[in-house]
Amino acid sequence: MAEPTAEGPFAGDPRTNRERMLAGDLYVAEDPELARELRRATRLADEFNALAPRDPDAAREILASLLGGLGDGAQVRAPIYMDYGAHLTIGARTFVNFNLVALDVAPIAIGDDCQLGPNVQLLTAYHPTEPEPRRAKLEAAAPIAIGDNVWLGGGAIVLPGVTIGDNSVIGAGAVVTADIPAAVVAVGNPARVVRSL
Repeated sequence: MAEPTAEGPFAGDPRTNRERMLAGDLYVAEDPELARELRRATRLADEFNALAPRDPDAAREILASLLGGLGDGAQVRAPIYMDYGAHLTIGARTFVNFNLVALDVAPIAIGDDCQLGPNVQLLTAYHPTEPEPRRAKLEAAAPIAIGDNVWLGGGAIVLPGVTIGDNSVIGAGAVVTADIPAAVVAVGNPARVVRSL
């Protein structure tokens, strides 16, 4: 990752903040192009959240235009909250319960046949631990990948850069800080594997 210098955080780097963000490098989130994309996502998410209880078919159309991909038979309960939407894909027949928070600064891929409990948080964004870059409003992100047939219990939090293998179960309230292999149960903070399936 590029570190800030005395000449500015990205001296000599011709990329836009959006290009740096998508590359997983440090970028400044307070950028006009990114702000437009955030407003679009917020507007569409608000429309989905308001319409879902009254007109599920119309709400699904809005959700499909918001997300990077929405698989056949996937069900998403309102409300949902996200940064961009375009970097989030939800697989076929996946069920997402109330209050999903998906900070999709980097890609978030949710596989087929998954179950996400209420209040799940998928957080790709992170900030530098050093005080000066953080004061300069720099941030970065790392993708999250959730395999097929994964169950994330209510209130589970998945942190940047994590991959969860197929058929695994993440206990309610777990904080997933590192990759979880396929076909296991993981619980706790930080989440740890407690048995194989």
